[in-house]
Amino acid sequence: MSLKIIVLAKQVPDTRNVGKDAMKADGTVNRAALPAIFNPEDLNALEQALRLKDAYPGTRVTLLTMGPGRAAEIIREGLYRGADGGYLLTDRAFAGADTLATSYALSMAIRKIKDYDLIICGRQAIDGDTAQVGPQVAEKSGLSQITYAEAIQKVENGRIWVKRRLERGVEIVETALPVVLTVNGSAPECRPRNAKYVQKYKHAKTLTERQEAGSSYAQLFSSRPYLNLQEWSAADVNAEVAQCGLSGSPTKVKKIENVVFQAKESKTLEPTDSAIDELMKELIMNHTIG
Repeated sequence: MSLKIIVLAKQVPDTRNVGKDAMKADGTVNRAALPAIFNPEDLNALEQALRLKDAYPGTRVTLLTMGPGRAAEIIREGLYRGADGGYLLTDRAFAGADTLATSYALSMAIRKIKDYDLIICGRQAIDGDTAQVGPQVAEKSGLSQITYAEAIQKVENGRIWVKRRLERGVEIVETALPVVLTVNGSAPECRPRNAKYVQKYKHAKTLTERQEAGSSYAQLFSSRPYLNLQEWSAADVNAEVAQCGLSGSPTKVKKIENVVFQAKESKTLEPTDSAIDELMKELIMNHTIG
């Protein structure tokens, strides 16, 4: 048995390096001012897909991402780890999208791909922390969904068994394919790059990137079709522009406030039980704890 898996992945700004220029005046993220990384929980999702590929020969793993041209790097990172291909949704019409507009664009791309058994994505992205895109994609695609997935136990006879990590324990659920899974950060970390795949796919580029590179590698791309990464616009996936980007985003940022934590004072304790007791009493009295 082989599977066709779509992994939804996102290039996100590294929120560990947020500065004063991180947001624009219109309330959208200033992505040019922040380093871009592969969303961590999407890497967990990719690992689940790659484990299925290892377990079921013939399985194909395809990445789908939306963003500016540089987001093609996410597809390459997936290829370096064992994915088989990818699609980049990129169009000015997609700019400024909230979760509703993002899930709409992704669902239209999934509709164009057509042939799939499983859609996997991270639970949430670190630049929004909403955990909405995966469930919204499932709803717009008319698919069942399993959230908080930690491990895929098996796939058999058109059905899948998934371990979910919940607040007070775990549970095993079963459902029919196709289905959308959102994967927790508690799932196994993604495997590192494979040197063989890096050498194979290091020149993989979208059409826009190939045009910018000029004719230097024209013969290489024609002789090695796997280096041609698919690039789709809103028109390519038959998306209504009114439902994309800012125009299709009902979520509006009302206010942005930068919070800077500063250590104003410190207190040194003696390593004794009485000193610790005194500290606990102080913290309870000023309502820091308790």
